[in-house]
Amino acid sequence: MPVMNETNRSLFELDLLRALVRVADCGSFTTAASRLHSTQSTVSQKIRRLEMLAGHRLLERGHRDVQPTDAGHILLGYARRMLGLNDELLQALAGATVATTLRLGVPEDFVNPRTTRMLAAFSRRHPRVRLEISSGLSRDLAHAFDHGELDLALVKQRRNSRPAVYCWPEPMHWIDSAHEPCVQQETLPLVTFPPRGLYRDEMIHAIEASGGRWRITFTSSSLSGIQGAVADGIGISLLPRRAVLAGHQVIDGQRGLPVIDSYEIGILYRDNADDGVRALALELKRQVDDEAR
Repeated sequence: MPVMNETNRSLFELDLLRALVRVADCGSFTTAASRLHSTQSTVSQKIRRLEMLAGHRLLERGHRDVQPTDAGHILLGYARRMLGLNDELLQALAGATVATTLRLGVPEDFVNPRTTRMLAAFSRRHPRVRLEISSGLSRDLAHAFDHGELDLALVKQRRNSRPAVYCWPEPMHWIDSAHEPCVQQETLPLVTFPPRGLYRDEMIHAIEASGGRWRITFTSSSLSGIQGAVADGIGISLLPRRAVLAGHQVIDGQRGLPVIDSYEIGILYRDNADDGVRALALELKRQVDDEAR
C-alpha cells in the first residue's frame, strides 16, 4: 500500500482559509482586504494560492460582487469549521468556557430589535455556546445549510418545497406607495429582489396571467431597499405582511393582482442537532408564533 509522504500533502493554511471566508462574506476583495487590514493584491494572492492547493476555482468574479463556485461552497463549509476549531482551541488554552459554536442563518426581515434581544438573552443563558449569526436571502441561507455552513436556519420558501422542523404560512401583500402610488400606470413598474430571489417570478407570472404588462424599475437584495423604493413611488412589490410599513398601502385585488398564498416560513436543523441547536430553534419558534398571531 503506498504511503503518502508528509511533504506531498496539501496543507490548507488558516490564513488562506480566513481570506476565502472574508471575501465570500463581503462579496468583495476590496472590502475583505479592509476587514483583514491587508491589501487587495495580497488577498487576491492568497485566494490564488488556495485555488492552486484545492485544484479548483473557488470564486467567480462578477461585475458587482464575488460569489463562491460549487467547489468554493464546499471548501467554505470546512474552512468555517477549521477556523472555528482554531478559535475554540485558543480560548480553551486561555481558560475560556466556550465549548461549541452554533451557526444560525436568518432572513433580513427577521433581523429586528426583538430578534437581537432574544439572541443576546440566549447567549447569556448558554455561556458555553458561541453564536455565529448570518443574515441574507433565504435561497442563500438554504444553500449554506445544505452545504454544512449553518447548523440552524430560518428560511422563507414555497410551500411544501422542502421539509422543515417547524413551519408556518407566510401571508403576502401587494404593496404600493401610500403617497406616490404607481398601480394605475399602464405598464406596472416592479420593485424586486434579484433573479432567483423569492417573490420575483411570482409577481411576474401573476401580472402576465391577468393580462397586464410590467417592467422592472428597481432591483435590490436588501429588504430595506425594496421597502424604501416602494414607499418613494418607484414601483409596486410583493412582500410578507411583516414587511409592510407605514409608507405603504396594500393593493391586493387592484389591476387583477391576486392573493398570493404559496409561501411559508420554515425552521431547519438536522436530525443529529445538539441540545443547543434545538433550544435556539424553540426560541425562534416562539418568536415566529407570536408574530404569526
